[in-house]
This record gives sequence, structure tokens and C-alpha cells, in this order.
Amino acid sequence: MPTHAPSPALTQPVPTTQAAAPPAELSLEERLAFTNAAMTVRLEEAAVAYEVNTAHIDVEPVDLADVLTVPLTPALQPPTLYPTPVAAMLQRAHHRLLTGGWCSGALVDVEGARCLYGSIHAEARGDQNLESRGLQVLMDAIRRKFTGVDSVPFFNDGFANGRIPMRMLDQAADLAHARGL
Repeated sequence: MPTHAPSPALTQPVPTTQAAAPPAELSLEERLAFTNAAMTVRLEEAAVAYEVNTAHIDVEPVDLADVLTVPLTPALQPPTLYPTPVAAMLQRAHHRLLTGGWCSGALVDVEGARCLYGSIHAEARGDQNLESRGLQVLMDAIRRKFTGVDSVPFFNDGFANGRIPMRMLDQAADLAHARGL
């Protein structure tokens, strides 16, 4: 059998450059950086989608005083009283509600808890002038935040718990002090 020389068209060209090296494996830091970038993009897209999907929902702002509370015990010591008589009486009434409890629908309930008016009445200790001035300042404080309130008992009985009424009593004490009452 005759041997033939390979034809020039069938011969493989000899590469003059080297083949590209396979890609090196990424380090842990590089992989974490890429994952972080991808997650950031996904979170930003989710935030935009959330804003679009909830834009039609009306939301009332949350008052942090309703959220942040501290546990109260009957041994809670009264604060240093304001030097003015109405402010000090309102502050004592507030402390009475904190330690003795708050109620609605009655001046004093069977467990001894009091409403706003009941605590002011008790702390005025029979001084009608002090009591009426304290109730007036409390109504002023209430009307700064709430409209359509006719009386302290009406305001008090409009709540299921005493957080807001007690906060208003505390604000009334601050207001009375600022007015020098």
C-alpha cells in the first residue's frame, strides 16, 4: 500500500498563541461582594414595589408615647411636685392614676381605680377652686389635641385603656406649670 503524505488542506494549523487559561475561582470576599450587590438590587426593587402597592393605604402616624411604656408598681415614688398649686395637684392626680389604676364609667370603681375627674376630685381635697382650675387646664390640654370634647368625663370614657387620658393629665400638669397656676 502506498503511503500518501497528508494533504495540506487536512493538516491542523499550529496555534501561534496559547489558549486562554480557565477562569480562576473567585475568593470568598469576591463572592460575598457580588452576593451583597445582587441582594441590594433585589431589596431596592422590593422597596419600590412595596411603596407602589401600599401608596393607596391611609396610615395614621404612631405616637411613641403609646408604644413605649414602663412597668409601674404600687411602690412607685411620686415625682418632685411642681411648685404651683394647680400643677402640683394635677401631678398628684396623675400619680394616683399610675399607682391606683384608671377606670371609665365611674368616679371610682370597685377595685379603687379612678377616672380623670375622680383623681382630680380626690387630690383637690375639697378645694373647689383648685378642682375647677385643674379641670379647666385639663380641658385646655385635651382640646389642643382632640376636637369635639365637651367634658373631662366624656373624654375619659371614650377610651378602652388609660394611656391617653393619663398622658393628657400629665400634659395638663406641664401646662399649668407653664402658666404659673
